[in-house]
Amino acid sequence: MTSTKPPAMRRPVPPAMLRRGGCPFDPPAELARFDEQAPITRVELLNGAHAWVVTGYEQARAVFADTRFSSDTVRNRSALDLLPEEVGKPRCAVEVPQREDGRFLFMDPPEHTRLRRLLTGQFTVRRMQTLEARIRDIAVEHLEAMRAAGNEGDVVPAFALPLPSLVICELLGVDYADRAEFQDHTSVALNLTKPEDERRRASESIHGFMRKLVAHKRKHPADDLLSGLIHGDAEPPLTEEELVDIATVLLGAGHETTANMLALGTFALLEHPEQLALVRENPTVLDTGVDELLRYLSIIHIGPSRVATEDITIAGVTIAAGDTVLISVPQANRAADHWPQPERLDLTRPRTPHLAFGHGVHQCLGQQLARSELRVGLAELVTRLPGLRLAINAAEVPLRTDMLVYGVHSLPVTWS
Repeated sequence: MTSTKPPAMRRPVPPAMLRRGGCPFDPPAELARFDEQAPITRVELLNGAHAWVVTGYEQARAVFADTRFSSDTVRNRSALDLLPEEVGKPRCAVEVPQREDGRFLFMDPPEHTRLRRLLTGQFTVRRMQTLEARIRDIAVEHLEAMRAAGNEGDVVPAFALPLPSLVICELLGVDYADRAEFQDHTSVALNLTKPEDERRRASESIHGFMRKLVAHKRKHPADDLLSGLIHGDAEPPLTEEELVDIATVLLGAGHETTANMLALGTFALLEHPEQLALVRENPTVLDTGVDELLRYLSIIHIGPSRVATEDITIAGVTIAAGDTVLISVPQANRAADHWPQPERLDLTRPRTPHLAFGHGVHQCLGQQLARSELRVGLAELVTRLPGLRLAINAAEVPLRTDMLVYGVHSLPVTWS
């Protein structure tokens, strides 16, 4: 039976830690309150378990960089995953001789190191330069389609969602004939507003799609990332399961985050007309300005999470082995001791290290590709849709406060 409950994060995070105030671009006030008191705060989750929330910039970097904080969701169970009846009972790390999947985002060294090294070799400068040209082609094609349909549209389905989806197709080497099927499955699987059973079926379809794609690339290699992994010098060679998982992880990590940054970034520019004017006058301001948008918006609005594998002391706080830590990237990226007037969006701000792509061994592998999508996509959007503005009141824009990745559900706009 399909649930009638509203879509949620499916994580036992207290609502106050997700609730945005008057400004849709500011972190939840509860996180700012935590940070005023201490950079690390112990909170009770809705399932009755406890976790630590890290809001300080230096403390967040320290957690990201310390491999004693585990990302391995197979061996180390997070407090976020506990049922209420499991809280308080002894938990032990699961003994797994060797991971046989390819979910590298949720691995620790040395298993993570092996897969990360292979993937890093595929994100070459040449490949990124080639993809940038395709990013512009894809952006222009979709914006011209919006213009051809009139002078009103919704940025999310017409532009923000298909752009990164098609870029992932380019990266993985999905044939043109199969891209509509790929996008259909992706749009459902990554949409938490859809019923759970529908999303599950779409996810299963994506796995099946990736299996067929891996089999095809074994027989017909081309100049794409998946072919490079299959026919490269990996020793031992990657298994089918590893390849399917890697492709699926790249889809999830590279699609939803960039799509929401494109839409939320557009919303932020429209609500900051002086910054929008800078882009209109000189789109190259986005060469460094995209990092300011990434810092200012920080769309992973609660998490990532880690589990301590031993007692670790940070900023005078001892986090016990087995404890779960949530890293508040939005609040850490508003640190007043790291940026002057961090609450301001300033595209001319000098580029300064931020945590929107994480830090340490799990720092986002595709960050340069994401920057290119944002820089090219936003520049083309602003210049090809003259007089771009919201078609509804800003307060009416539906926000993704109940999602793992923050953003907007839709962004109706109009132009001259």
